Parts: sequence; structure tokens; C-alpha cells
Amino acid sequence: MFKLNHVSKPVKITLLLTILLVFAISSASVLLYGDHFLLGSYEKLNNDDVKYVNSAKILLNKHTLAYNSGEEPSSFIMPGMPFVLSGFMLIFGQGDAAVIAFRMLQVALQAFSVYLIFVLANALFNSRTALIASIASAFYLPDYFSSGVILSETIFRTIFILLVCFSLLALRSNQTKHYIIVAVLVVMGCYFKPHTGLFPVVLFLLWLINKVSLKTIVKHTVIISVTMVLLLCPWWIRNYITFDQFIPFTKSAGNPMLLGALINNAAPEKQFFDAHPEYAAPDRASLFAGSDDDMADTAKKIISYGFKHHPMEYLKWYTVDKITGLYLGPYYWKTVFNIPHPLVVLIHFIMMLISTAGLLLMLVNAIARRNIPYLLVLLTLAYFTVIYFPFVAFSRYGYPNIFLIFLGGAYLIERVISVQSVKELAVGPSAKNLQDKPA
Repeated sequence: MFKLNHVSKPVKITLLLTILLVFAISSASVLLYGDHFLLGSYEKLNNDDVKYVNSAKILLNKHTLAYNSGEEPSSFIMPGMPFVLSGFMLIFGQGDAAVIAFRMLQVALQAFSVYLIFVLANALFNSRTALIASIASAFYLPDYFSSGVILSETIFRTIFILLVCFSLLALRSNQTKHYIIVAVLVVMGCYFKPHTGLFPVVLFLLWLINKVSLKTIVKHTVIISVTMVLLLCPWWIRNYITFDQFIPFTKSAGNPMLLGALINNAAPEKQFFDAHPEYAAPDRASLFAGSDDDMADTAKKIISYGFKHHPMEYLKWYTVDKITGLYLGPYYWKTVFNIPHPLVVLIHFIMMLISTAGLLLMLVNAIARRNIPYLLVLLTLAYFTVIYFPFVAFSRYGYPNIFLIFLGGAYLIERVISVQSVKELAVGPSAKNLQDKPA
């Protein structure tokens, strides 16, 4: 699957040139623009990127994982980003050099992801579709923004693509070693984004659809579960020792859940506050008072009230509007090479339209032929979309899923090209025969 033995030499050369192009452009972007990509201030610690750098310094100097807690231990975030950044600081020092090195890691991962996208698309479709998908990724500007910003999306996306690749390999080979790798990648994803943890549910559904024997399902479930438990144990032990309670992932779901409950980020109507006098004032600020558990409880109250009194509005908010928030706009918060945001929005929108049509075509074929590889892509996309419905949904969270959507676009474009080629072959001889026919 990864060796590309059956891919023609011209396609391999084109892929290699595409990878090198992505590496070169991405390198130039992060080296030329540097802290242009910062979303916050190191002095104010007012955004996730600068908070990650600060957490890495505390981890290195105090041996404490802290986030939004001064120098006190915290379970607000998973430890992936602080550990990676602190590793670079251990090598390059705690100044700009470590941040530059981290950005160059992301550059390398973006280039590697082009190869992985080709591998996945080639395994799903064919080499021409794979090349279309890789080239589309090379010209997608948010990828270059993601290389420069100090957030977890680039690392997570690379793990995510590998996860889909090895899931496909495991489903085809049915080998234990491949399911162990899948479990390792799930846990690696969890250490950056904990919502990855339930991904094995997708595999379970595919086993059922593919009518895998109960014995095999139990075997693979045990293998995946044991591997995940072993790899998550250090995090669980740390949390239990530090906080005297079992915390499977983080204690920070309340805030994004509450933000996700507020339609267009606005406070609920006055009648909600009349029904819940426990809030100090009928305004948005009073909703965010208290602990993370308090905010989660507030979110549940808003959701319950909303679905009771405005069911259609809240149903739309928790379906259509969440999907729109994740995918309608590009993850392009700072310009790259001064390319304006409106142009990137337009290109993103066109690519999404084409890709959505391609996904629908894949869905039709997947259902008609019970195509397990296609269903893997579609169910994976559905899982990583629906998992955000209870929370705040915006382009940053949707970005790691975009490669799956663009696979649909590449598939559609290749199908159109193939149909056109067949038509030309069919029409060509007929036209010649008509010309040669005597009057």
C-alpha cells in the first residue's frame, strides 16, 4: 500500500515534485513570515498558541503540565502539544529557535501528508485520482497557514491520515499487527485531540456491514482495547495522582459545550433566565461563571430549554449550522504570501462544492456495491463531524477532515475525465467512418 509498486514512473515523478513543491513553499512561508502567524501575545497569553509555548516552558522548567492554571497542574488540555514543544526547547533552547524548529516539523509533516493522501487515494481509487487529490492539497492555502501557526492541527491531521490508511490496511489484511497500529494511532490522536478515542466504533460498524464473524470482532476489539488502555495508562495515573480522581481525557469540555449551545454566540432569550433564576443576571457573562462542570450543566439547561421551546431552531443549530461552521469557511486566519482571505474563501467554496458532489457519488456506489473502503471514508468523516455537534464548531476543528472531503472531489473529477475519454474514443471512429463514407 505504501510502496506504490504498481504506480507508473511519470506519476511517481509528478508526486515527488508535488511533495518537494509543498515543502519548499511551506518552508519559505514559515521562515519569511515567522511570528506573523501568531494568534496571541506571549506577554498576554491570550490565545492557544502562546499558551502552548508557555505550557512547554513550565513543563521543561517545573516538570508540571499546566494550562490556564499559572504553574499549578492542570488537566485542561491533553499533553501532546506541550510535550512536543518542550522537546524542541530541550534541544534548541527556550527562545525563537525552538518555535522555528517546531514550525519546520509542521512543514515536513505537510509535505509528508501529500504522500499519505496519494497513498490513501491510490488504495481507494487509482493513481490518477490520487494525483488529483495530492495536487489539490498542494494548492490549498490553509495547509500553509497551518504550517506556520502553533496549534495541534498539522500534527493531528498527519496522525489522522495515517489512521485512515492503516484502518483500510487492517480491514483488508485482517492482521493483528495492523489493528495494533490502528490502536496506537488512535491513542496518539487522543494525546492531541481526545475526541479521537471513540474512532474504533467506525471499525465496529464496518465489521458488522462486512459480516465479519463474532469471534473475529471480539478478537480485534480486545486487541484494540488493551493497546489503548496500556498507552493511556500514564495519563490516567498522572491525573489520579495529581487530582485524586479518574480523568480519562480532560476537564475542559464545559466551556466549548456551553459555547456550542449559544446560537450565533448570543445569550438565550430572557424567558430562559426567568426559568433559571440561579443566574445572577440575564446576560451572557453570568452563564460562564463557575467551574467547568458548572458550565457543562449550564449548557445542558440551555439545550433542554431550546429544544423544548424552539425545537426547529435548535435542531437546525445542532445539525446544519454545525456542519456549516466546520466546513463552509477555510482555516485561513492569517494571510500567506499576502493572498487575500476572500480569494481563498472563494476557492475553498468551489472545492467544497465539487467535493460534496463527489462524496454523494461515493455514497451511492458504497451503498450499491457495499464498498467497505468507501464506507470507511464516509463513516470516518461522519464520525469526526458529528462528534463536534455538542460543542463549538468552527473551521479550525473542521480543517483536519478536509482531506477526506477533497478525496470525494478528486474521485468526481477523475470519473468525469474517464467518461469524457470513453466518449472521445466512441465518437472518434464514428466520425471518421462518416467522413470516409462515399457520397
